[in-house]
Amino acid sequence: MAPTDPNVLAVRFSSLGDLILTTPLFRAIREAHPRARVTLVTKQEFVPLFSQNPRITEVIGLAPGASLRPLAAELRRHRFTHRLDLHGSLRSRALRLLVGGRWGGYPKRRVARELLIRTKRDVYRDRRHVAERYFDAAGSLGVRPDGGPAEVFLHQDAVRAADAFLQRHRVGQGRTLVAFVPGAAHATKEWPEQHWHDLIGLGAGAGMDIVILGGPKERALGSRLAAAGGDGVASAAGQFDLQGTGALLRRARAAVAGDTGVMHLATAVGTPVVTLLGPTVGAFGFLPYQARATVLERDLSCRPCSKMGGPVCPLGHHRCLDTITPADVLEAIRKLPR
Repeated sequence: MAPTDPNVLAVRFSSLGDLILTTPLFRAIREAHPRARVTLVTKQEFVPLFSQNPRITEVIGLAPGASLRPLAAELRRHRFTHRLDLHGSLRSRALRLLVGGRWGGYPKRRVARELLIRTKRDVYRDRRHVAERYFDAAGSLGVRPDGGPAEVFLHQDAVRAADAFLQRHRVGQGRTLVAFVPGAAHATKEWPEQHWHDLIGLGAGAGMDIVILGGPKERALGSRLAAAGGDGVASAAGQFDLQGTGALLRRARAAVAGDTGVMHLATAVGTPVVTLLGPTVGAFGFLPYQARATVLERDLSCRPCSKMGGPVCPLGHHRCLDTITPADVLEAIRKLPR
């Protein structure tokens, strides 16, 4: 790294999908500035997501409950030439104040989003995907989106562990493997459990094997679905970290998920996705990015009802997802481009 090469600090604490969508920006920075030093600050739990990413020089993880002051003191020693706030949260703003210097940010379009939620009036003028809006924070670096997707690089240990799991459970061995992601951070983004049961039956009848993915919160649900599905269905929910989940997704012919981080993880490892969109809408900027994808959604006057989902449907009917049928999803899987 020469004295004239950029020394870039980027901050994005969470969440999974938002972090994955920063990767086109990091790729563009690396392409434009091959000798740049790029440091990413995120939550400790997301460090493995970037552990193999050649676009990033260093990933610093903030431990749960940790103070920002020691982190800021460490960052001040690095003498960054470019500081990018890719979060725009109270916490990232606090870190900006503690670190000092000039920072670049990106438009979150909060007012347009709230108007759309509360009044259903669409005043969005900026229709760019959030992955492209992140580039506004790096305007002084002279980078532009290259038209490519998000990306996650997998460790070979994770790939071997995923392959061993599939072999042990005898799924995806000579039959089409499809990944189902039944969970979500918010309940209103979850497709009904009975629909997943029915889709498993339809998939099995169409010659598919199924691997169920998710975190510890989905372990019980995954076990129920796998037990009811019988042979050709295995649940890995709660058994793999982000790297392992990505490796299982990469082995799948397709993935079915709601508007979740794991959906974006699927696109980042190159797996086609069927996205089930409920309380949120595409105008927010979080649809599958530059990916082989089909979005299933219902044109309802009550959508969108929240910016990221919630515990219950505000109107008590949850039609946005309930009315997307297992047959609809199976047909979408069949039509996904290879």
